[in-house]
Amino acid sequence: MKKTLLMIISIVLLMSGCGKRTDKQVKIADAVDDNYRNYYEVFVYSFYDSDGDGIGDLKGVEEKLDHIAELGCNGIWLMPIMPSTTYHKYDVCDYMAIDEQYGTMEDYEALINAAHDKHIRVIIDMVINHTSSRHPWFMEATEYLKGLDEGQEPDISECPYVDYYNISKEKKDNTWYQIADTDYYYEGSFWSQMPDLNLDNEALMKELEDVASFWISKGTDGFRMDAPLHYEEGDTAFNTRVLNRLYNYCTGLDPDFYMVSEVWASEQTIEAYYASDTPSMFDFGFAQAEGDIIKAARGRESSDKFVDNMIKNENARKAVNPECINAPFITNHDMPRVSNALNGKVRDMKMASAILLSMTGSPYIYYGEELGMSSKGTKDENKRLPMLWSYEDTAGMCRGPADADEDVEQRCEPADIQYDDEGSLYNYYKKGLMLRNSYPEIARGDSVYEEELNAYNEAATVISRTWNDESIYIIYNLTDAEGESIAFKEKVSVVATMSPDGDEAVASDTDGGMTVMIPGKSIVYIKPLSE
Repeated sequence: MKKTLLMIISIVLLMSGCGKRTDKQVKIADAVDDNYRNYYEVFVYSFYDSDGDGIGDLKGVEEKLDHIAELGCNGIWLMPIMPSTTYHKYDVCDYMAIDEQYGTMEDYEALINAAHDKHIRVIIDMVINHTSSRHPWFMEATEYLKGLDEGQEPDISECPYVDYYNISKEKKDNTWYQIADTDYYYEGSFWSQMPDLNLDNEALMKELEDVASFWISKGTDGFRMDAPLHYEEGDTAFNTRVLNRLYNYCTGLDPDFYMVSEVWASEQTIEAYYASDTPSMFDFGFAQAEGDIIKAARGRESSDKFVDNMIKNENARKAVNPECINAPFITNHDMPRVSNALNGKVRDMKMASAILLSMTGSPYIYYGEELGMSSKGTKDENKRLPMLWSYEDTAGMCRGPADADEDVEQRCEPADIQYDDEGSLYNYYKKGLMLRNSYPEIARGDSVYEEELNAYNEAATVISRTWNDESIYIIYNLTDAEGESIAFKEKVSVVATMSPDGDEAVASDTDGGMTVMIPGKSIVYIKPLSE
């Protein structure tokens, strides 16, 4: 009976008028040009192969810039591109070069120029917690130690690189490894072939500033800081000082320089790292299979609870750094993909993307996420499989990491099919990203819980955001409940309805205001109309 009544009400509202609809569409060329951006994370190895060797490369990324731009992303995060001994390249052998598998420095400069021509900024992974054991610094340090006479202590003036790493005659725990033919041990908190750097060494920090200067001179727009939580284990004050120093150095060279850091920890710890005065930390609390975004997309977290957590975290971060830019994401290269977390259900994946793209800050999308690509298990290689471009045109398709399982099924359609399917996950992401580019207050405004509008609602929750005197209402209905009615005392316009089912919110005139009917499982954007 209730459902029938709601259907009748909806039909009446449709007949009585929907109010003005805003179809403003701003592409990235016309979007606000600041450090609030939509980022696309690229694992170059598996993205697009330009030379036929089966390994993705920088020229391949350049060839596929239109895919990224048309999606609505105006920022790219390149996972490590420096010379390395591994496929993932988080063990750097040379901080001022390009891994030959990915191309040349000229290829990198060409990519930067092409990206900038398309109004896309590029940030790169900066891995300074550790180097490769094949880095010349470490090799010189270990060779020097091997050459010491029995009982002779190392002299930093003879070999400064000994103090670039955490080296001791004591094996402090199982993350310390013996240097062959010596009584010395070095720390390698991630892997024996990744010796940890001693960031308390002034000479090393000056070297790293030179590294930063080098990449900024090449046109690089920012760094994604890998693992700052581990610079000095358990020492937040030290780690934030390192971030602050490097960030201030970089902004001294380029005032628009951007930095985002990976602090994989509790919300309280992430908030503490904003004391570094760096702009962005990845929002791990809302990410991953048990994070707020996935739970809300599954209907396991109410609209009220999601909004309450979101506003609480926004306020806590801004209390530490008022200029912070949140970095929300769903999953990344270290986690099973969104498709796995949501059992391949396209409806839920659409809802997850709608939630992500409704949040403040700079959202990050992992390559292939917009297609619904799958991973398998916990093996890293299986999380970094080849981008699925086409079934027919396989030119440019990568073979992926050598140790990846061969039986990982991709249940989604490739990019070239999804482009032409209006109902595809790709086009759903595209719609959400277009909204962020068209209405900058979505990313930049403070979330305000609208008490009066929420007073009589059960399923839906209304917030507003205002930036540069432009306001927008965002209404969350994370349940399947249909026909939730929101009564506005002002004239409003439905900007867009992000519904995985294709449903639309309906607005109708009332005395001096408007009523908007909110469909189930949707996020609705509403603009107040000027008199």
